Amino acid sequence: MSIARDALWESGHDESVEVNQRALIDKVLARYSGEFTVFRELLQNSDDASAKAVEIHFDTQGFINRNNSDGSSELAGPSQAIEKLPDLKTAVVHQWTFKNDGIIFRDEDWNRLKKIAEGNPDEEKIGAFGVGFYSLFSVTEEPFVTSGGQWMGFYWKDKKDQLFARRGTIPADKSPESDKWTTFTMPLREPGPPPTPFDFIRFLASSITFMAHLSEVSVFFDGKRLARLRKDRGVPRPLELKPGLKRETPKSLMRVTGVSSMPLSIRAEIMQWVYASGSSTKRRTLPSVVKETRKAVTSGFFSNWFSSLSGSTPQRPGTPEPSPLPQLSGEEEAKEQQKLLQVNETGVVLAVFSADVDVVLDDRMKRELLRATKKNAPHKMKYELIYTGKDEYDASRKEDEQYPHATGSVFQGLRADIEGHGTGRVFIGHSTGQTTGIGGHMAARFIPTVERESIDLVDRNVRIWNEELLAIGGYLARTAYEKEMDSITEIWPTSDEGSEEVRGHLRARALHALKFFTFHASTPSAQVATVIEEAFFSCALAAQTGFAFLMGPKVAHGFPIMSSVGVRNVSEVRVPNPAFNEFLKKLPVLTDDILEGAKRMVESLRGRGMIKEITFQDVLQELRSRPLTETELIACFKWWSNLYKTIGDAQLQGFRTELLDAAVLSTATSDSAGEKIVPMSWIQSFLNTRTIGSLIPTDGPLPTHLLPVSVSRHFDPQSFHSAFGWREFTISEWLQHILDPQVMSANVEFDVTTSPTWAERVLNVLARAWPSCGKGAQEAIVNLLKDKTCIPTSAGLKIPRDAYFQNVHVFPDLPHVTLPSGAPVKGALEKVLQALGVRKHVELQLIFNRMIKTGDWSIADLIKYLVAVQSTLAPEEIERLRLTPAFPKESKGVVEAGDKAKVARYKASELYEPLDVFRDLGLPVIDWGTKTKWRGLSDEAKFLYMLGLRRFPPLETILNLAGSPDLRIRSLALKYFLDNHATKYSDYRAASYSHIAFIPAIKGKTEFMAKPGEVYASPIWAIFGLPIVHPSLHGDALSKLEVTEHPATSVLVSLLETNPPDTEDVAKQWFAAMATRITDFSAKELKTLSQTLFVPVKVLPSSGGDKTGARIRLLPPSQCYFRPESNAQIHSKLFTFVDFGTQANQFLSACGTKSEPTVEEIVQSLLDDPRRFWTLAEGRDNYLAELRNIAVNRRLLSNGLMLRMKRAPILLGVRRVRREKRQTKAATADPEEDEDWDYVYDLLTAEKVVIADDTNTFQLFGDVIFTCPQEDLLEAFYMELGSRRLSSMIKEEHKTSGEIKTSKTAKDIRSLILERLPLFLHEHTHAKPRVPFSWLNNENNFVVRTFGKLVVIKTLAYSDSRSGPIELWLAGNDIIDMFEVSTSICKLLFDSPKASDALLFMTILSTDLRSLRRRGYNIDRILQKQRAERLVAEELAKEKAKQTVLVSQPTPQSVQNVDDSLSIPGNKPGPSINGSETTLVDSDKARPQSGPRGSVDTLKDQFKRLTGRGSLPPFPGSFPDIMRQGIQKQDNHEAEHRRAGEPPSLGQMQGSPSGNGPLLPPPRPSTSRPGTPGSGVTPLNNIATNIDMAIRACREERGEVLKNQEQMRIVKESLNDGYCDVSGQGGDMTYVGEMGDVKIFISREISQPQVVLSAKRDSIARFIHVLRRLSEIYNLPLRSIHIFYDTSGGLIAFNRNASLFMNLRFFEAWHDADVREGRFSQAFISWYFTLAHEIAHNLVQPHNSEHEFYFSSICEAHLPALSQLLVSV
Repeated sequence: MSIARDALWESGHDESVEVNQRALIDKVLARYSGEFTVFRELLQNSDDASAKAVEIHFDTQGFINRNNSDGSSELAGPSQAIEKLPDLKTAVVHQWTFKNDGIIFRDEDWNRLKKIAEGNPDEEKIGAFGVGFYSLFSVTEEPFVTSGGQWMGFYWKDKKDQLFARRGTIPADKSPESDKWTTFTMPLREPGPPPTPFDFIRFLASSITFMAHLSEVSVFFDGKRLARLRKDRGVPRPLELKPGLKRETPKSLMRVTGVSSMPLSIRAEIMQWVYASGSSTKRRTLPSVVKETRKAVTSGFFSNWFSSLSGSTPQRPGTPEPSPLPQLSGEEEAKEQQKLLQVNETGVVLAVFSADVDVVLDDRMKRELLRATKKNAPHKMKYELIYTGKDEYDASRKEDEQYPHATGSVFQGLRADIEGHGTGRVFIGHSTGQTTGIGGHMAARFIPTVERESIDLVDRNVRIWNEELLAIGGYLARTAYEKEMDSITEIWPTSDEGSEEVRGHLRARALHALKFFTFHASTPSAQVATVIEEAFFSCALAAQTGFAFLMGPKVAHGFPIMSSVGVRNVSEVRVPNPAFNEFLKKLPVLTDDILEGAKRMVESLRGRGMIKEITFQDVLQELRSRPLTETELIACFKWWSNLYKTIGDAQLQGFRTELLDAAVLSTATSDSAGEKIVPMSWIQSFLNTRTIGSLIPTDGPLPTHLLPVSVSRHFDPQSFHSAFGWREFTISEWLQHILDPQVMSANVEFDVTTSPTWAERVLNVLARAWPSCGKGAQEAIVNLLKDKTCIPTSAGLKIPRDAYFQNVHVFPDLPHVTLPSGAPVKGALEKVLQALGVRKHVELQLIFNRMIKTGDWSIADLIKYLVAVQSTLAPEEIERLRLTPAFPKESKGVVEAGDKAKVARYKASELYEPLDVFRDLGLPVIDWGTKTKWRGLSDEAKFLYMLGLRRFPPLETILNLAGSPDLRIRSLALKYFLDNHATKYSDYRAASYSHIAFIPAIKGKTEFMAKPGEVYASPIWAIFGLPIVHPSLHGDALSKLEVTEHPATSVLVSLLETNPPDTEDVAKQWFAAMATRITDFSAKELKTLSQTLFVPVKVLPSSGGDKTGARIRLLPPSQCYFRPESNAQIHSKLFTFVDFGTQANQFLSACGTKSEPTVEEIVQSLLDDPRRFWTLAEGRDNYLAELRNIAVNRRLLSNGLMLRMKRAPILLGVRRVRREKRQTKAATADPEEDEDWDYVYDLLTAEKVVIADDTNTFQLFGDVIFTCPQEDLLEAFYMELGSRRLSSMIKEEHKTSGEIKTSKTAKDIRSLILERLPLFLHEHTHAKPRVPFSWLNNENNFVVRTFGKLVVIKTLAYSDSRSGPIELWLAGNDIIDMFEVSTSICKLLFDSPKASDALLFMTILSTDLRSLRRRGYNIDRILQKQRAERLVAEELAKEKAKQTVLVSQPTPQSVQNVDDSLSIPGNKPGPSINGSETTLVDSDKARPQSGPRGSVDTLKDQFKRLTGRGSLPPFPGSFPDIMRQGIQKQDNHEAEHRRAGEPPSLGQMQGSPSGNGPLLPPPRPSTSRPGTPGSGVTPLNNIATNIDMAIRACREERGEVLKNQEQMRIVKESLNDGYCDVSGQGGDMTYVGEMGDVKIFISREISQPQVVLSAKRDSIARFIHVLRRLSEIYNLPLRSIHIFYDTSGGLIAFNRNASLFMNLRFFEAWHDADVREGRFSQAFISWYFTLAHEIAHNLVQPHNSEHEFYFSSICEAHLPALSQLLVSV
């Protein structure tokens, strides 16, 4: 294309690109939205030209005409003749003229003027885009420019869209002033009123503020000067750079080198005519001190002015025009005109902060900025900020208020925007529409957008420049703020006298500065204020953290702010909190005017974490700096109490200690002699004046750790205690303090041991406080005073125990209590004295000495006195009474008078109360005498009970009496015990009194007293010779005596071991009794019993005879079996069977007696004597039944037993023997007919028996070999024991005549075979071919040859391995028999070919393709599929060969070891059958089909006939349809219908062989021959027998933990099974319980299995209901079915050692909802087939055709029962 383009280019011609210049200029001007755009651009151009002065003229047509006619352009001033002035708002102007005295145009300027978008390349100039001049076209069609004696005019040629310029020279005599001024003349396109004069002048006032050169602007109307503005810059004053402020921008592109402050003065001379014309914007009302109430601010001070500049804010209605003036006379009108011509002078002084900035850009940045702005970036520049101080701001506001007009001041736009209305603008030469966000304007060399209304923050590189420049603005604002704060700090007075007014003024200045530099949202770009604010705060250097040890510590630069004590670093200032105002006097806090006036700034500082609330450390700092007065301390403590209520003690514990250590109280002493200092760390308690603390006299001695009462009375005692951790000062503490020896010695007046008056006062305080004191406090008081001489008595001060109350008159010489005041002792005081030990009775020893020894008092009299003074007896006195032997017992004899001194006395606890029942029992009772009757409820009796008098005998005492030899006492004691068991002897426990024989018992016919534990309550144990309770005891008495109902199981075990039953009748009774205790026996005991000889069995004499001569032989239960219901004669002859009745058999079953012999026991018996076993079996049928049973359960046999079976002659072999026939029949009969043969049998080892897997060969050699009975189950069993296949023992020898080389028959047969073989392999699903079809398709690997004659000779007992290609030899002299061809091919293709395979292949070979299509073969699809698979396999094989090739070639042996697939016969190793090889057949596991699908179809037909249903519903089974579809759908280790989250749909089960699934490589073929029932017709009785054995083989799982892969046998057909686990795997599971005879197992992946069992109890119950009904159909023991639950995976069920496991998770997902609603059909059908599938695994472990056969057979056998069940629901 490039060559053609170049050729075309050479043959073309050039054409110019035309630009519609008018449209271009209009579109450029459309972006300029400002009202004064023309003047803004011209002013900026003037400043760029270094102009000092500018004149702007607005001329009407009349004025223009007069000037042209007069030839003069003299300006008219105020002194000109007065004429009627027009209304400036309505006067029509026809021409604008703009003049500046800057540098005259040079040639390059004239040339650039003609060019659009070619800006000024001077980097010091503002102009950049080259479109400023063309803003004139917004008002004029033909602008005219003169400069330096030259002119240039612009016009639209032919009034169209192309702009032209004409340039010329001005004659020198025409305009002498033309050399000074550069003039822009603009005849207006549409004449109209001039811009509103006031608004225009206000615009000019702000425009010249930041102009570098321009200092004077004059505005004229028709020659009259309306206004003149003059700017005067003061002398810049350099400012010291703050060392703590970072001068570099974030990206280090710019750096501040210097900062200066400069005053700027602008003066204005304005005609009154301008004010009279008003303003187009409403004047904003300024905030006033007088006017306190302000409405919400909706615009800034100068928003109206800026709306006229940028047009960014909506236009507001103009100021209402003044009312029309009344008609004036000529003189009056002249005066009014004169007033309008008067000139008002006004001015403003501003502070301009300027930063000198150095710019350092890399080359890339320079190029990008040059590309964007068409000029180089400056290396140095200035950044300026206008700051209006507080005084200037107030002066400007006052001046503004002086104007009576609605316009206000022309300098309103320069005043500070304190209220944040958004009038502070960014200046890029002129004001833009972008606000700064603070109170002042900023000017710098920002790069604007094209219309120069805002800063460009879109272009990536321009944005970086502008953001860096904004960061300079943040630095400059921070410098200006800190400069103002430094100024305030210097002036701040240090003296407190007469300086509050100065402080107030300085606070106002600081507030003004804060408000000025408070950041608000900027518009239109909010990012501007955000960047400036971030730089404002972040330019302060942070504290230095690294290398401080070298450079010295560096403190972070703070933010100065006004506080209550002056300007401070913000880190030292806190936000005020009223809670601290009364006691924190020195802490700097923000004042209220700062909080209210600068709220936004304060919130910003708080948000940045720069200013904080008052902290605990602040409190501690002030408390440590000075002591507090009482008022301040109370305020501090109140704050702490409130804080404690809010937060709690846990978090304030440590802080409280610091607070109290820091706080010190300063208080004056009572005599005002000085100041007393009380550290709060001394305080430990406080006086609660609201409770008993008010009783403590404060004029007495008080401890130093007590808080002064003047402080504590201001607090709630409860909160005070909890907040400070101080305890309440108690009476006991006060008492302890005043009893301190040092305190008493310091002031004798307050010594309680020497001053009776103080002692009485103390006792009265205690008396008033006594009711409120707790028991502990009372005890403490007693302990303090009991040994002190503090009781005033008639004999002086005494210790309490030596003093007596005044009412004790037993002896007259006792010291009685006597108070100094004479007050009586009563009430609380009496209680106090009594507690202290003042006596109310005489000492007991004294009474004993003076009264009892004299014989004046009896026991009854003594007890009466003691009862009277009982309340006054001390506890130790009561205890002495208990321990004193002072009481005699009753005696039956009479004591002589002279023997009184010999009367024995006892403690009260050694005697019983005087009652007849105790006298009858012979127990000692107290001698109460005969004068006073004993009353058990009297006070005297209660007092004796308290002293220990017995009211009933102890438990052991009464039991010993119950076992007394005295029958009367024994009976009375037992009756007393039983009668009082509930009230007095409820703590009786038989085990605790097993040493006392007190229970009446009987053993045999002997009565005796037995100990607890030796006797039993149930009479059934009498037959064992064990003692039982006496018949007189029954019911409640046995319960009270806690007699054991049954003996311990250990006793029964010992009994059976030492004394077993000697007859069957006795055994029947014993075993029936023990059956009631089965659950009590431990597993260890049952195991012991299983090996113990205690089962009596009758043994007949060896010589026979009747049973009378039988003898009894003892056997262990494990060697016994229960009599079977069926007549199992062979087992009955080999094993011992017993039957002791249903109940007794239950006990034996628990001990290990089995219902029938195990397979291992049967095998053991068979191995012991096979011939005897055959004899007892009575023939072939019974012996084969036993072999089938062994075959089904062979996986339960040990390896050693299997090894013995391989060597022992136990297998039944069958051999044909030709039957002798009549000669006549022999000539005509078929020699292969079965009736011509007889069969002989023999027991042989496995190696001597042959598997007849080749029917034709069997017909030839069946009479010389012993073969296995032709049943799949037995054949697999024989092969496992070592029997060989007949086909492996045959050698075929071929004798041929000459080969027919060019035989068409051979070629046709080969083509036919290769054509039809894919069809045959597609249907052949039960076995893998040895070689793939792709290998056979090779001409070198499959050869068909034809010979003239072909003879085959077969020889027995020969085996070799073939090599080389597969050859098929044909006999040319006979018709080709397709059956022979198919038989030969099947032998070569398969390890174990079946007759049905050969027949099927013969049919496919001998039938044309059209007929095959009619019969349902999808020929085209099958062949296409095979071709596609072959191509894919070839590609995969090539890729794999590339990836696995090695330098050295492996030996054939190593190849065979690496790949366990079959080797291809031939001289060289062929391609292996693996994942990368494509073949048309699959493994047995994938396609478990045995020939035609008749079994499944039969099931469907029977199901429809029995239930009326059209088809089988979805169920998790293993039908061939499902298997076929599964292998077509996927091969990722889990078939779709097996490990799916839902059951297979009906469509899945009825899927055709030609599915739409992808072609996948098959798994490796199995080397073992799958057992198939297709080798011959299996008798129905054999099938039924096998099914019955499979069902009976199901058993209960005994283990509690199922380990993963517990018994794994590698079976290739079963690899990747998904529906069920044929290895007994099921994952690791734990037994968690059972429900309804079904055990529950939970996966170990679940952390809380019991929770799952509880949560799913209802669904488990419903699942068990379904399984129970199905188990009845199959006659399955319910305990052989188990339920398991896992959380993931596709395992629906599995068979583990004949134990069936069903997954609860799938039942819940598929059927639980239906079962809950009463719909059982789907659940029954689904789990019916699942159970059949798992039962079939008892016969065949792998998923192959044999398993499929038995699965179908089991379903067929029980389908009628299922149909009845479905009809019933």
